[in-house]
Amino acid sequence: MVCFSFNEMNAKKTLIGLGLGQIISLLSTFLSFAASEVTRKGINAPTTQSFMGYLSLAIVYGGIMLYRRPGIKVKWYHCLLLAFVDVEGNFLVVKAYQYTSLTSVMLLDCWAIPCVMVLTWVFLKTKYRMMKISGVVICFLGVVMVVFSDVHAGDRAGGSNPVKGDLLVLAGTTLSAACDVGEEFFVKNGDMIELLAFLGTFGTIVAAVQISILERGVLKEIHWSTETILLYLGVALALFLLYSLVAVLIQTNGATMFNLSYLTSDMWAVLIRTFGYHEKERER
Repeated sequence: MVCFSFNEMNAKKTLIGLGLGQIISLLSTFLSFAASEVTRKGINAPTTQSFMGYLSLAIVYGGIMLYRRPGIKVKWYHCLLLAFVDVEGNFLVVKAYQYTSLTSVMLLDCWAIPCVMVLTWVFLKTKYRMMKISGVVICFLGVVMVVFSDVHAGDRAGGSNPVKGDLLVLAGTTLSAACDVGEEFFVKNGDMIELLAFLGTFGTIVAAVQISILERGVLKEIHWSTETILLYLGVALALFLLYSLVAVLIQTNGATMFNLSYLTSDMWAVLIRTFGYHEKERER
């Protein structure tokens, strides 16, 4: 009979977490490039980009939940608050592409790591060693340097107002970090399918209301070419996969592990630029 030690099981869980984290990081990088591409086309509708993703979550996981007919374990208004925070976090980050560069947005995403660690320490009583705390300090210093660089770079930083864009990213990632910690609490104390169903349903409602108020006029002016439609469908599919895998990773490894996975998004961005955008630009 083969026996596995606790350390071996823990190592296996960590390896699976690392693999899931890299898939999530790649999906996040794709979404960053897609959001930047939509902005380059002159489309100013950040909430619309996430609407189809929430709708797909509501349809798929809502259908599974209705089929299973489980007893509701979470309070609906907690999920509504979580969805509202998530929608606004996505809105602010996507909005930032109108003012600052893709590089700055992706670098400033790391601000979510210290936010998650502080929130999990305060609300979930997670303990962190000095090595991880030192990493948070380094991350914070890196964020300060990026913002300081954009302040003094002027037009060279990219975007019409780099500092405003950077502040939008920081605000958006703070909200997203709060949402991640809320998800960790719910998936570890409730049902993952239920969480995704409610997040998708309430996210769809909140996004639809916000679109009707802020983006209705923009949508009327959009020229829906085949490329634009495919871009939005790709974003919807990527968001569905991202939220599904994030819920699994947070349940098994926690919100901190999930946000640490984003550190490799810059590597994926370099590869996409090198083998995709760079070659495309040369052909032009």
